[in-house]
Amino acid sequence: MKKLFLLFLIFNIGLQAFSQKIQLKFVDKFSAPLFGVTVNLRDSLNKSFQLNNFTDTSGRAEFNLKSNSIYLLKASSVGYKPFTSIINTSEKGKAYIFTLQDDSQTLSSVTVTAKKPLMTQEDDKTIVDPEPLAGMSTNAFELIEKTPGLFVDQDGNVYLNSSSPARIYINGREQKLGPSDIASILKSLPPNSIEKIEIIRTPSASMDASSSGGAVNVVLKKGVKLGRTGTINAGFNQGRFGNQFVGINLNRSLETRSSYLNLNFNHRKSFDESTFERVLETENRNLNTDSYSIFPAYSIFSGFGANFDLSKKLEIGYDGRLSFNDNKSRIENNSEVVNSASFVEKFSQNTNLVDNNTQNYNINQGVNAKYKFDEKGSELRFDTSLDYFETNGVQDYSTNFLIPTPISFSGAGDWLNSRTLFASMLDFKYLFPQKFTLETGLKTSIQNFDSKTEYTITRNGITAKDAFRTNAFDYFENINAAYAQMSKSFGKYVLKTGARLENTVMKGRQTVPSDTTFSINRTDLFPYIFFSRKLFKIASYDLRGYLIARRTISRPVYEYLNPFPRFVDQYIYEAGNPSLRPQFTNNIEANISFDERPIFAIGRNYVKDIFTSVVLQDKSDARVSYRTYQNLGKNTETYFRLLGAVPPGKKYFFVVGTMFMFNDYEGQLDNKPITFSKGTWSFFTFHQLKIDGNSSVYMNGFFRTNGQQQFYELSNFGNLDLSINRQFFNKKLVVTAQMRDLFYSNNYSFTLNQGNINATGFRRNDSRRFGINIRYNFGQKKKNEGFDMFNVEGMDSK
Repeated sequence: MKKLFLLFLIFNIGLQAFSQKIQLKFVDKFSAPLFGVTVNLRDSLNKSFQLNNFTDTSGRAEFNLKSNSIYLLKASSVGYKPFTSIINTSEKGKAYIFTLQDDSQTLSSVTVTAKKPLMTQEDDKTIVDPEPLAGMSTNAFELIEKTPGLFVDQDGNVYLNSSSPARIYINGREQKLGPSDIASILKSLPPNSIEKIEIIRTPSASMDASSSGGAVNVVLKKGVKLGRTGTINAGFNQGRFGNQFVGINLNRSLETRSSYLNLNFNHRKSFDESTFERVLETENRNLNTDSYSIFPAYSIFSGFGANFDLSKKLEIGYDGRLSFNDNKSRIENNSEVVNSASFVEKFSQNTNLVDNNTQNYNINQGVNAKYKFDEKGSELRFDTSLDYFETNGVQDYSTNFLIPTPISFSGAGDWLNSRTLFASMLDFKYLFPQKFTLETGLKTSIQNFDSKTEYTITRNGITAKDAFRTNAFDYFENINAAYAQMSKSFGKYVLKTGARLENTVMKGRQTVPSDTTFSINRTDLFPYIFFSRKLFKIASYDLRGYLIARRTISRPVYEYLNPFPRFVDQYIYEAGNPSLRPQFTNNIEANISFDERPIFAIGRNYVKDIFTSVVLQDKSDARVSYRTYQNLGKNTETYFRLLGAVPPGKKYFFVVGTMFMFNDYEGQLDNKPITFSKGTWSFFTFHQLKIDGNSSVYMNGFFRTNGQQQFYELSNFGNLDLSINRQFFNKKLVVTAQMRDLFYSNNYSFTLNQGNINATGFRRNDSRRFGINIRYNFGQKKKNEGFDMFNVEGMDSK
């Protein structure tokens, strides 16, 4: 990587500048960038000479201008008053930022068909516009699944460029929940309530250090800048089981305030089917298990908020979310122990039935404020939030043995988990002259987690307390952080560097059945560096190179540390590891963007003290295995990504990408050395074919070869979605027919060879579905214009 870094610098420094540019930026009264502003410049001495351009998604427009000259500026955009000013190119280093004022004489309704960028590169993050994908999705979770370059496993984990899952943020706030709980929240969010998705593969020092797998920030819509708008959305999809949903989004904007309201109802039902065959080497026997589960559920979601301009410099906002999920499941497990040679002789055979009914509530309240020091972008931001998540569950189970002796027993249990998270942060950003920017901030987060589980077991008609399953524990976590970073532009170069200091306090205490108290108090430093340079132009588009490096941490949560066993069935249980250490990752990545669109990246993760889920054999009974977590050693992950679009045209749009990751493990498992190397390819694509002015066909999908999930080696698998979109009533009504997992290929076989465990299996779920979405848009809409090779044409912009 040192050689790569040197070559990168030598290549960039050796390139010569082609021309000097002046950059203009246009924002609205909320300091949000304005896209599609028409900009006209005329030479004050030669008024017949003029230049025209449009602002991009960051609100910027660039011009090649003569030095020591004066130009007359005119700017216009639908919904804003015409703007005029003077540009003096002799004022070197001046930042040109202009604020357009709302025009009260707007049309009652504006619908403009325009091209919108699907993906853009903004410093160290990729911005995804969800609009093209929203019509093919019933909720935010499905929308993330369809985002090119993201991979979501069947347990709800999201992966970017690492074998560690990414952290999920909503409106910039980390969701400190397990993957299944986060998936429940995302499945309750309607897809058209999302403004954008930010993919941050190597977060800067301003973000939490606990993001070794990167971060995905889902930004929800908080109102629009033109009058009143709204959307009514309804639909269904059908596989072996069916989903139905309906929702409404309302937005209102006045001169100094805006507000929004989202309501959504979603009913879901799916299944999960798996087989598992484990070799019991010491007994010359095989343990075979077939499992079939169904998951009916429904959810209600409400999002609401308001923003107020108290003055030209100060604005405050409030946003909240309230969701309720009712999840049920029925799991049928058939297990048998057979002779490994004949597969006929049976030593044991039994059936397990488990019924679960879980209800969870999530309430999130947040207040934010921003004070602007100047028009250049200097500001002070404050954000505080309180998140409460509660889960109530009831379980009934029964186990029936047929061989060797007919016997049955049953049991019941209930649990109550509550989690409270308070987070508050203060960020300061100041833009000095000579293109120097200073950023610094403080953050604190406090989390309390309480869990109480009580079980009974019934044998021979006698019911008693089940001490194996009954437990109670509480967990406290406090993370305090401070960061500072600075950036400086040197012509075509941009350098940003900084560091984050985090103090972590974790305390856990199990009260039932025994005390397993532990405490952790540590302080860590996480440096960060970002380097960028314009390389050269291709067909008037800028080619820019980036180099990013950062250190991150993954902390074990209390569920990973609690050593008390948690029963799954008579052949497997789960137990935590109180000696688990944090996992550290050093990442370095070089990437290239074309006109702010990501096209290529290469990087490496150096992971130390890896902790991951492992399956071990119980020393007292070879038939029984248990899942736990261990620090295994170190891993080097080398990867590259490639993304392109061909051809850029009005009727047909095509995006294709690929990613390769090579893992090199070295460590110990169950006191035995473990070393292996494995490469995995992932391919993803997105297509749009515009049939006419009102109809389009969309296709997206992925394919993964030689996949890996922790220590499970996966077979090839993939997914292909197809949808047809038709617009009616002046493009206000949109009807979409879609087919998910067209070839039913999103299922896989797996192999697990680690320690004393040698197993194979197969897993699939209700992934192939046909559905219809109906969406009606009303109110006013914003005008978007522009063209680039990563644009999607024909979508109504908001």
